[in-house]
Amino acid sequence: MIRPDWPAPARVRALVTTRDFGDLADEAVKRKLRALLPGEPLWLQQVHGARVVRAGESDLRADASIASEPGTVCIVKAADCMPVLFADVDGTTVAAAHAGWRGLSGGVLEATVAATGVPPRKLIAWLGPAIGPQAYEVGEDVRAAFSSYPGALVATRPGHWLLDLYAVAREKLRGLQSVSGGGFCTHTERERFFSFRRDRTSARMAALIWLT
Repeated sequence: MIRPDWPAPARVRALVTTRDFGDLADEAVKRKLRALLPGEPLWLQQVHGARVVRAGESDLRADASIASEPGTVCIVKAADCMPVLFADVDGTTVAAAHAGWRGLSGGVLEATVAATGVPPRKLIAWLGPAIGPQAYEVGEDVRAAFSSYPGALVATRPGHWLLDLYAVAREKLRGLQSVSGGGFCTHTERERFFSFRRDRTSARMAALIWLT
């Protein structure tokens, strides 16, 4: 597992599972994860959108969740898409967002920041394992979605570009107090991470955050 290296308050707990922990689609792996947590995670029905929910909502079709109560665990699953964890500097609010290219271009990170109700300057974020810019080749439809971020795109051949999800996220979150993490690549780090694009697998890792 990965324990985020970021300046989070003492009340904040966070972790990311890796390939050796197992596939989060497996009930046995879920049971193993639950043993590490203070309560049942807030499992979302991720839809590659920008909707944000809080604990207690009945409709969990969303790609981000927010918690302010101790022991409420926010969780997102991913295997190339970027998980992003948030906390406020006072240790009162945490959030987790699932940011694939659709969610990222659709504003899931901005929506999560806004939904916390915390001034951005009092929020910190950590960018979890995602497909890296050396491996994420995209076509015209994706390039067009990120045309406002030319520094995150590198042309490889006609009609194809490499996209840096981390660079886009940092730009979108530039108003936060700090943004840590990034630098992973689920596609090339075969022994460490699941990758949908590499293996066409349904296996997923998870990023989790909660308050004590």
